[in-house]
Amino acid sequence: MKRALVVSALLSTLVPAGAPAQIHSELALPPNGNNQRAEVSQWIGLVKITIAYHSPRVHFPPSRDRTGHIYGELVQYGLFDDGFGPSKATPWRAGANETTTISFSHDVNIDGKEVKAGTYALFVELQKDAPWTWILNSKFEGWGSFQYDSTKDVLRVAVTPQTAPFTEFLTYGFDDRLPSSAVAYLQWENERIGLKIDVPNVNDLYIAQIRKDLEAWPGFNYQNWAQAALFAASNNIDLDEALVWANKAIHEPFRGATVGVEDFSTLQVKASVLHAMGRDADADTTMDRAVRLAGTSARGVYQYGASLLAAGRTPRALSMFKLNRELHPSDRFWTSLGLARGYTATGDKKSAIANWEVVLQNVPRAQSASVPFFEKALQALRENR
Repeated sequence: MKRALVVSALLSTLVPAGAPAQIHSELALPPNGNNQRAEVSQWIGLVKITIAYHSPRVHFPPSRDRTGHIYGELVQYGLFDDGFGPSKATPWRAGANETTTISFSHDVNIDGKEVKAGTYALFVELQKDAPWTWILNSKFEGWGSFQYDSTKDVLRVAVTPQTAPFTEFLTYGFDDRLPSSAVAYLQWENERIGLKIDVPNVNDLYIAQIRKDLEAWPGFNYQNWAQAALFAASNNIDLDEALVWANKAIHEPFRGATVGVEDFSTLQVKASVLHAMGRDADADTTMDRAVRLAGTSARGVYQYGASLLAAGRTPRALSMFKLNRELHPSDRFWTSLGLARGYTATGDKKSAIANWEVVLQNVPRAQSASVPFFEKALQALRENR
């Protein structure tokens, strides 16, 4: 017991109160106040966002309940002077111990303003009866907010705190995750604030990375060129380059090193690019060739016809369904399914009923879950003759 007291006294002498412990200490020591270091990351497309912080708890020590005494007491309102460092007007460090940081791998938009890729200090200025303010500051290395310099602020965003379920440990996370945005949030005790982060050029970043990828090993596979072209067509981006990629998939991705493949799949990708470019006649010509290629399946032709139906191109869809029967006379399911749908769309009930009956007599096991739909379509036609 006596030895323990001596050691405790020595540590008190050697480690001044409030001194940095975990990250910036010369020794590997536990974090001040047992505020454990934490980190959370989220990707928005190719953009990685990381928040690094130390996480205080409401009950500290565990026997002491600070509920209701966090905001406005432990964490002061406004800009305050903690009596440490050069700053006499500091915001909350939005965590504990070292400065909380937020990092972006690429440029992003926050509150309609561009924030360059990099690492920033993340602070919060609280107000009692007004919105709080997120602060991104370029001076991110430091202890807490004692070195805060308002001239280094990059962005200030007002936000209204929301009531949240009780959270013992201060926690950061991401929700409302979409392909081009996410909301970073801070939640502690019964309060929660969010910060929406947008990546408006998310598809441009994908295209830029795809371009680099195709110059390397992935470029030796014709299917990667087709996939790249289809991504561009689906997102209506860089279509001229997408057409080049589609042609490479068909012909020769890397001259003398690998070959392209002209099949239903690669021609369909090219047609998708042409359609996105507004060159519908060229797209149709490309698909006319694709459906007649050896190896094209009855299911593939049906799916193409179904896409025409969905696009409102009923006459061409019906012509494709008829051609499918000519090209694949032994197939009784996909060819009949196309004709049943085509004739239904054109109002030819007699022909539609005849083909629905054939469909139901030839349903493959893999399509058995669709039988109720087929039966319902047939019944509707019979009842409305």
